[in-house]
Amino acid sequence: PIWRTVAVPSDIRLYDLHKVIQAAFGWENYHLHQFILNKKKPKPTNVELAELIRSENWEEFASRMTNQRFFSLPMFELEDIEDERKIRLSDLVPMPKQKLEYEYDFGDSWKHIIEVKKVEPPAGGVTYPICLDGKLACPPEDCGGVWGYYDILEAVKDPRHPQHEDLKEWLGKDFDPDYFDLARTNAILAKVRLKP
Repeated sequence: PIWRTVAVPSDIRLYDLHKVIQAAFGWENYHLHQFILNKKKPKPTNVELAELIRSENWEEFASRMTNQRFFSLPMFELEDIEDERKIRLSDLVPMPKQKLEYEYDFGDSWKHIIEVKKVEPPAGGVTYPICLDGKLACPPEDCGGVWGYYDILEAVKDPRHPQHEDLKEWLGKDFDPDYFDLARTNAILAKVRLKP
């Protein structure tokens, strides 16, 4: 798995967290994105369902039937989206081990699991966000999602593959899928401006 451990303020807005994820993974923010929270609430009982149907409260019915909440920018006009600029990370996952999903590029469907590892006071003299660790290079944009990316890596390893040379050129001569540069990642993150 390709991963990053990033320290951010717990009250970071989801829109700013989106910018942090983009920077930490080397994405270029070319595509739509959304955050998904899987709620842990029980489905309505048959009696509650019957009452919702009888009252024709279809919005509440839909809300009760799904165990997910979606957050993104309203300008994307995605269905059932809450405005990510108004929601803070601590509103959704305030405790360690809680998780939130981030999906980027709905065509390639890059899914990131965001897990709160620790919640502690800010360290003195540290400017956030800051990447603490990571593994593997970020896949390039528009490479076909996780399956497409690993197919590309296989083709690049095999000089007999019909697309070997084209894909090597597309990735660039310096691309190393096993390389993660913490200093470079933090240099990119230093340019991310967080709104108070």
